[in-house]
Amino acid sequence: MLFRVIAATTLMVCLAVSAVAADPCWPQWRGADRDGKAIGANMRTDWEQNPPQQAWSMEGVGIGYGSMAIVGDRLYTTGYVGKKEMISAVDLASRKVLWKTPVGEAVDMGQPDWYGSRDTPTVDGQRIYAVASEGAAVCLDLATGKVVWRKSFAKEFGSGKQAWGYAESPLIDGDVMICTPGSEKALMVAFDKSTGKELWRTPYGNFGETGKSEAGYSSAIVSNGGGVKQYVQMTGKGAVGVRAKDGKLLWHYNKVANGVAVIPTPLVEGDNVFVSSGYQAGAALLKLGKQGDGVKAEEVYFLDSKDFQNHHGQMILHEGHVYAGRGHGKGFPVCVELKTGEIKWGEGERGPGGGSAAVIFVDGHLIFRYQDGVVALIEATPAAYNLKGTFTPDFTEGPNWAHPVVCDGKLYLRQKGRIMCFDVAAK
Repeated sequence: MLFRVIAATTLMVCLAVSAVAADPCWPQWRGADRDGKAIGANMRTDWEQNPPQQAWSMEGVGIGYGSMAIVGDRLYTTGYVGKKEMISAVDLASRKVLWKTPVGEAVDMGQPDWYGSRDTPTVDGQRIYAVASEGAAVCLDLATGKVVWRKSFAKEFGSGKQAWGYAESPLIDGDVMICTPGSEKALMVAFDKSTGKELWRTPYGNFGETGKSEAGYSSAIVSNGGGVKQYVQMTGKGAVGVRAKDGKLLWHYNKVANGVAVIPTPLVEGDNVFVSSGYQAGAALLKLGKQGDGVKAEEVYFLDSKDFQNHHGQMILHEGHVYAGRGHGKGFPVCVELKTGEIKWGEGERGPGGGSAAVIFVDGHLIFRYQDGVVALIEATPAAYNLKGTFTPDFTEGPNWAHPVVCDGKLYLRQKGRIMCFDVAAK
């Protein structure tokens, strides 16, 4: 009898662990590993014969261009409601807003079509974290939306305003929250994620003449390049690497900055870091190597903006190749070999949609969501450009900038104040 009880208990635990491990969630900006890749997405790829059909749509989360976090049966996102920025939790089964919490003031973008939040919240355990548009690190209780702690960038670090507000999606690394106030005395800051206590800060250095000494609009990722754990980030002055244990600035690279807005999240693989931005800045591959107790970053190659630049659609690294929409505000599909910078295809391809393209990776394919509303499926292979189908949602009002999310056979698109869900499940 005791053996049967133990065996049954063990089976239940194993099943629970398997269910958690297989949960196709998207808990933060660019997915579980911040690489733009969906896990266990269960997506069909016959879009030309069987284009995705809308299952439902809803409103009530405010206006925003940030993406969504999905964990279990809940969706979380940010949005402007009147003059306030809100974080909202949505029950996907009922499509009801469970809670909506104000986290700061809305930022006036100067043009009505640009009005809306840019940040994506990060779900970690029983809490959710965000960087508010006005410049603040915030932590909320996941179940209730109650504010646990909040740190103003202006009051704590002397940060200034940015033209399109702050757009960072904070990184949670173990017990630490990493964000980028972008001020002279606090380029990057580490907080204790539970209490909001400051653990260290990295001052802004003299990184070069190109760009602006501000946070920029990117989000940090973890690298162990050169044998040192560090946070790699694109700032207003270009790429930086900051040592994880104490916030020491390890290296910086200025050539991929520009004078308007630095946006794309860096790509990291081993000792390699691939960085790019728009506004005619170009792209580069950096090789990280140990230097004393620090790290040096050496340029392997630089790609001129006419060959490769990524505006704000982001990039995907898959099996040694970088896939993205190239060109400022164009989203022309391109494939670049990481180690050489050779363009494998895309020099003559304009793509099926117009404007910048927000890109994610699902089951060996790329989803390009174009600014004009067209959504395309492209095979992620260096062999040739292979378009597998397109569709256009019924609602495409204004620029379609928010990055798509795929979870458990469903494609989620955010457009201004509306969330749309499409059936893409494999049969």
